Amino acid sequence: MKAKWKKWTEEYGLFVIAVILLMSIWEWVVRQGEIPSFILPSPSAIWGSFQENRQLLLEEHLPATLKETFIGFGISLAAGLLFGALMHFSRIVEKVLYPFLVISQTIPTIAISPIFIMWFGYSIWSKIAVTFLVAFFPIVVSTYDGLKAGGREYQELLQTMGAGRWTIFQKIQIPMALPSILSGIKMSVVYCVVGATIGEWLGASEGLGYFSRRMSGNLQADAVFAAIFLLSLLGMALFVLVSLLEKQLLKQKNY
Repeated sequence: MKAKWKKWTEEYGLFVIAVILLMSIWEWVVRQGEIPSFILPSPSAIWGSFQENRQLLLEEHLPATLKETFIGFGISLAAGLLFGALMHFSRIVEKVLYPFLVISQTIPTIAISPIFIMWFGYSIWSKIAVTFLVAFFPIVVSTYDGLKAGGREYQELLQTMGAGRWTIFQKIQIPMALPSILSGIKMSVVYCVVGATIGEWLGASEGLGYFSRRMSGNLQADAVFAAIFLLSLLGMALFVLVSLLEKQLLKQKNY
């Protein structure tokens, strides 16, 4: 137990101290009147607003954002792995698809979100479409790059032993590409929270993005920050979950 505590303090102790120091300075600056509270509310005011709106945030808006995030992530993961593998196997697919992937990332999300609303209305699918747009690219690229780069010497060895392309793909390329793929997934799961929030901000009747927009219109900065911090915690929690999964998978593969 002491060894685990020591390891935790060594890894995260400085971060915790930095957060406490930042929050203390922030609280002091706002209380001294250096920054108006309607522009930057104090941490205590944000916490008070969270307590006041806790039931609304946790029982109504957070589940809506989670639903959009998980569905968007699931579609992004399945499509990203599939298209990454297809580009690896087919040079033609790579030449056709890769430019479209790059083009999709040059389009500002704010600009294309109203189009999704026109297509899907204010249903959940307009938010999922935005989420997919921002979360799909990291998984595709990390999958393709990982499969392309991994284990050339091992592949040649198996080829000399008569192994086919599918066997090489299963035994060599997937395990060697796993760190790259998981890195893309970690980025993607955080982007999913961002995408869902953007979709809700532009057109929704529930969700943390919608709550932030409504509170912003009412000039309730403390409530806006409460929703932002909740979104930040959500993104960090999902990132940590994928990181734990990554650690377990790579440990099993003896990386």
